Amino acid sequence: MPDNKKFIENLSGTGKCIGVLTSGGDAQGMNAAVRAVVRMGIYVGAKVYFIHEGYQGMVDGGDNIKEASWESVSSMLQVGGTVIGSARCKDFRTHEGRLRAALNLVQRGITNLCVIGGDGSLTGANLFREEWSGLLDELVQSGEISEEASQIHSALHIVGMVGSIDNDFCGTDMTIGTDSALHRIIEVVDAIMTTAQSHQRTFVLEVMGRHCGYLALVSALACGADWVLIPEMPPKDGWEEQMCNKLSENRADKKRLNIIIVAEGAIDQSNKPITTELIKDLVVRCLGFDTRVTILGHVQRGGTPSAFDRILASRMGVEAVLALLEASPGTPACVVSLCGNQAVRLPLMECVQMTQEVQKAMDEKRFEDAVRLRGRSFENNLNTYKLLSHRKIDSELPHSSFNVAVLNVGAPAAGMNAAVRSAVRVGITEGHTMFAVSDGFEGFCKGQIKEIKWGDVGGWTGQGGSLLGTKRTLPAKHIDKIAEQMRIHNINALLVIGGFETCDRIKQSASGTKRRVFIIETMGGYCGYLATVGALAAGADAAYIYEEPFDIRDLQSNVEHLTEKMKTSIQRGLVLRNENCSVNYTTDFIYQLYSEEGKGVFDCRKNVLGHMQQGGSPSPFDRNFGTKISAKAMQWISKKLKECYREGHVFANTEDSACLLGMRRRALVFQPVIQLKDETDFVHRIPKEQWWLRLRPLMKILAKYKTSYDVSDSGQLEHIIRLRTKDISAI
Repeated sequence: MPDNKKFIENLSGTGKCIGVLTSGGDAQGMNAAVRAVVRMGIYVGAKVYFIHEGYQGMVDGGDNIKEASWESVSSMLQVGGTVIGSARCKDFRTHEGRLRAALNLVQRGITNLCVIGGDGSLTGANLFREEWSGLLDELVQSGEISEEASQIHSALHIVGMVGSIDNDFCGTDMTIGTDSALHRIIEVVDAIMTTAQSHQRTFVLEVMGRHCGYLALVSALACGADWVLIPEMPPKDGWEEQMCNKLSENRADKKRLNIIIVAEGAIDQSNKPITTELIKDLVVRCLGFDTRVTILGHVQRGGTPSAFDRILASRMGVEAVLALLEASPGTPACVVSLCGNQAVRLPLMECVQMTQEVQKAMDEKRFEDAVRLRGRSFENNLNTYKLLSHRKIDSELPHSSFNVAVLNVGAPAAGMNAAVRSAVRVGITEGHTMFAVSDGFEGFCKGQIKEIKWGDVGGWTGQGGSLLGTKRTLPAKHIDKIAEQMRIHNINALLVIGGFETCDRIKQSASGTKRRVFIIETMGGYCGYLATVGALAAGADAAYIYEEPFDIRDLQSNVEHLTEKMKTSIQRGLVLRNENCSVNYTTDFIYQLYSEEGKGVFDCRKNVLGHMQQGGSPSPFDRNFGTKISAKAMQWISKKLKECYREGHVFANTEDSACLLGMRRRALVFQPVIQLKDETDFVHRIPKEQWWLRLRPLMKILAKYKTSYDVSDSGQLEHIIRLRTKDISAI
């Protein structure tokens, strides 16, 4: 192994005790984080303790602090809320309360804490850490612990994970629970849209977010709301008339419904609350529209956690244990955050202080500073919403003589329509004439091209599939006819949405069944992403993929592992298989093998998910990601068109005139397609290197397999200031 590599096998938790607690408001995904901490802790040889009822349980001690076993966290991955309980604790805010908590921890040898909660819970944990040595001195003086015990437990290590549906913590792209809350909101909005369209109604929806408008802003982006009100950016004076004018214009354009989304903490420029009733009265008084108010309330906290939250929480839980194993007495309390697709560690108090700075900026009416302090992701969301929601009149548009066409290719994927809507509206805002191509390259060569206007893409965000139509036909055999159509319509630029199949829709969880193993076949061609992250999200026992060859010995080992598992209190098994992982080891073969070898211990069921994975409404993530990435692509096209325009012609003869836009580690990157040639396996239609393959050992560890896990990317404590000012394009 190279010297610069760091593997989990070299990290030991033997002799260490870890306490895990959830505190403050509950959030979907907290259980996944608890499960990951328990299993990773046990895997490395540490003892892990549940601290029930948050800080209250730590103060009260007794049965509130119990050692956890591997089996005790089985079947909790898909459960919402927190099964170990959470409580707001006044006692812990007192010195006497923290003294009792310290005694309870020392008596059990716990000097490592994983705290899952919001900024208040994490601030409390940091104060506890700072007071720790003083608290132990007091306990020695009172005779409650020995001097030796004080020396052995002299340092308290804290790692935080942010569990908050509001996404109100600076330093992380997403907090645990936010994506699930967005699912609840979008489910309600999609349901409301049908009744609103039936009766030509205006709906005013209040979503959670007393101090942070993230849920309101992203749900507005994801459903194409007419108006959104958030605390970080109060509307300017005269907003009432502007809003009513916009609602009236949309109704005049034959739009049968209006959606207004309000964060519960929405304010005006004078810091006065803007309530849903105020907005309803305004719309009824000025426009006479039939207007209804819906306050979502705690439904946003409820329900099953989304696949995204399960994976996020699992990754954070594992990273938290690694951080505790590597902590030294001088290591500051840290918080595990998400940046792009990477887990990073940041100093806890830097994040807390910046979060508090946001509120201070809002209190002082420095609203632009508040938006900037929220981070690049929040700022980009707000800018994208502004771009897409407010149509400029023709005289306000920049002059452009460019024609830009948009088309979908490959398999239909959830979020394509959101991307098309975004591209069309941003293109029109940039002054271009936008064209839509039906049925991919096949439709292109047949001349199925027509101009598409702002209003033509209204309501597209939440639609599944591809409204433009898409075919798998490649352009090579039609290249001359496509070139001819481009000349006929004078197309200067193409935005192509699609390509090698991707999809974010696997949320299969087989639970509540006695001694049964489910064999699930997923789509993905030769790409094992769906099988792998689906396995991680559902707590699967194995996932067979093309990228990681396997043989009959691996299958036999998996069957034996499941047989042993079924002898414990865990009586459910889940195995995922990518559709093209092996020519010979088919889903039927694996099903028959497991059925035969498991006789008398468990029975088997199989399910081929098929095209249901491509169907249905797009998730909030897909709507939001499709919208933002497409807006960014269109702005790049506009910039390139201006750069390449000379003497009435567009010259597209440089390497970067055809680029692919996608996420690389922490940033959205435009990469020339020609450069991708060496990085792509064209036979199997997959990249030669896949970032998510690093998640496979994590999946195996959480399923109790001994495996090698490269943790070289872990361990660097970064600083939030550097992340904010770094020249990256966060999504």
